[in-house]
Amino acid sequence: MTHVPAFDPTAAARSVVPFRRPEAGAQQPPAPQQERQPPQAEVLRVLGQNRFRYLHHNGAPYAVPYDGPPVAVPLRATAHTGTGSLRQHLIRAYLTEQNRTPSQSALADALAALDALAMHAVEVELPLRIAADPDAPAVTWLDLGRPDGESVRLSPDGWMLTYPDVETGPVWRRSRLVRPLPRPDRVSGGWRAGIEEFAALLPFTAETLPLAVGWLLAALRPDIPRPVAYLTGEQGTGKSTSGQMLAGVIEGARAPLRQAPESLRDLGPITAAGWVLALDNLSGLPGWLSDALCRIVTGDAQVTRALYTDDDVNVLTYQRPVLLTGIDLGALRNDLAERMLPLELQPIPRDKRRTAGALWAAYERAHPRILGALLDLATEVWADLPHAAADLTERPRLADFAELLHALDRVTGWHSLDAFHATQDALNETVLDGHPVAAALREWTVSPSFPPQGWTGTMAELHRLLGSDGRGLADGWPKTPAVLSARIRQVAPALRSRSIHVARTSGSNKHGKVWAVTYAPPS
Repeated sequence: MTHVPAFDPTAAARSVVPFRRPEAGAQQPPAPQQERQPPQAEVLRVLGQNRFRYLHHNGAPYAVPYDGPPVAVPLRATAHTGTGSLRQHLIRAYLTEQNRTPSQSALADALAALDALAMHAVEVELPLRIAADPDAPAVTWLDLGRPDGESVRLSPDGWMLTYPDVETGPVWRRSRLVRPLPRPDRVSGGWRAGIEEFAALLPFTAETLPLAVGWLLAALRPDIPRPVAYLTGEQGTGKSTSGQMLAGVIEGARAPLRQAPESLRDLGPITAAGWVLALDNLSGLPGWLSDALCRIVTGDAQVTRALYTDDDVNVLTYQRPVLLTGIDLGALRNDLAERMLPLELQPIPRDKRRTAGALWAAYERAHPRILGALLDLATEVWADLPHAAADLTERPRLADFAELLHALDRVTGWHSLDAFHATQDALNETVLDGHPVAAALREWTVSPSFPPQGWTGTMAELHRLLGSDGRGLADGWPKTPAVLSARIRQVAPALRSRSIHVARTSGSNKHGKVWAVTYAPPS
């Protein structure tokens, strides 16, 4: 049994150190202090300042990593599938360095501080998919959409795979519609071998194939007006699949085709979010969509009221290649017809049909070679473009595209510009046939009642003249002379292409201003 000594209160009292009040003025030893950690919000802010520089695009702030691909990250988005948001980048960096999760309030405070610091950042253009080189106008960049930022630098001297300089090169903007492209291959047989593979996959006619290649080359050029590619053909010609493949050459395999939006407000965001605006299976074009497509191919800006504000706006600017598919678009307006590029697809024989899986597998195998062949051809066309522009004597409305086709013909020996002019003539006929005023003028000017020296009179007199024989009672006929004048202006270019000229003269009479109608039949 263990012996426990008895408690001795006297010994215990002797072991207690007595308390003594410190003397006045005596210096006390410092008390130990725990090292103070900076707040989470400050740590996140410093990470954001040290790892990113800041830019503005269309009034919205973006962050670009100093040590990373030249891809802009949105500041105000909570999540972004194309690039990740700055919020996600800061959470990842904090987890890596601190091995813990930052609080939501700290993230909000840090992002608010970084947003304020970015308020005076320089306003720049953040291109999507295609960009001009800031220092060399003849050089074009193609974003492959890869996580490492690898891109194609395309110049008249050739093309190469490289990375744009994060300070001086283009900084890419990406969205969910920017899909990765394969690394292009240099085809041993040159660009002709790659184009032959392309032609074997899509059922273009011999006349249409050069136009399709020309449209793809125009899609590689930033900031030029391009025609609206319209894939048409009878049922069973593979319009939707061909549209996906044609757009997919520079947008990524299986690039989605979209249905036409229901309003102009919906059209702007889906146009700005991708490079090629591809609308599938159209059976007609309402007036607002026809006008919008004309603006999109030449350059447009959509201004809408910002949400939850009374005096602020959102601005979307874009100039995009447009692709449509359909059997019949119906009556076309003249301004859209002048910007259209019909691409006819030929029927696919039964013994040539393939399953969708086999066709897409063949396309994805050939895609790197098709893209490489297109880039090889583009370098030659880019080099000849200044000479072709100087050599071209007549230009249609899309003059930039005509110069490109002329350079393409000089390089390849094709006749794509002649084919383009032929499609424009056919579209003029379509416009005139589907326009009641144009049809009435054509019928009148070739009739024996039309004066050989031409006709002069007021618009009211022309309205009564053309509306005779019951035509004025038909649906869609202009009810007033002012509406008739507006309808004539709509189709004036198409009428002039058929030698019918309607113009106001310098004279007038007691009934109003005098107009002249002349017709000089081709010899």
